[in-house]
Amino acid sequence: MTPAARVAVIYYSATGNVHGLAHALAEGAEAEGAQVRLRHVEEIASEQLISHNQYWGTHRAEVEDEPVAALEDLEWADGVALGTPTRFGNVAAQLKQFMDQAGHLWQEGKLADRVGTAFTASMTTHGGQESTILALNNTLYHWGMVILPLGYTVSEVFNAGGNPYGTSFTSGKTVAGPDDAALAVARYQGQRLARYAAVIAEARAADAFKVHRPRPERFHAAALG
Repeated sequence: MTPAARVAVIYYSATGNVHGLAHALAEGAEAEGAQVRLRHVEEIASEQLISHNQYWGTHRAEVEDEPVAALEDLEWADGVALGTPTRFGNVAAQLKQFMDQAGHLWQEGKLADRVGTAFTASMTTHGGQESTILALNNTLYHWGMVILPLGYTVSEVFNAGGNPYGTSFTSGKTVAGPDDAALAVARYQGQRLARYAAVIAEARAADAFKVHRPRPERFHAAALG
């Protein structure tokens, strides 16, 4: 019997839309029997900037008692879901800073042979949803993760706009949170992640991916390049 997967859902959300997707994705993974850690990353924007948007400040107050992501969560997980709002078609700095701190885990091979998937939200349909997920996945390639897209595997993908890369929500000028279609596909993405992560974890435990890894100094030299 395949053991339950360990899934980390790590995200950044300014006004709550990605927060809603993250919770739905975690629900989907838990429904599949996975152990789940749901974590938001630290806010790094200035107080002055946050004060210019009441919804930003409100959401930060809403999550202040929720657990904050740590690098240990990445090391613990068999599967990782990373969520971010689009920022000019790219990953939000808050999530990117967290990911950039994982260098020592990368060097030690502790992020390789895990499953990674991504989700996002933007104000407009062409606000960079696909490019944001693709940009986020670039880091996962370097980590040696197995990238898990949604594909067009279930009708929920079409119902939520048809993004095969990962769950994406178009908010418009509202902060009411994701609609039912987006939440449904996010739950499916969590379920799908849990299933794949369980298979990969079992194979990793059986040394199916055992290789002779490069020496740590090779990674140090590459990082300086």
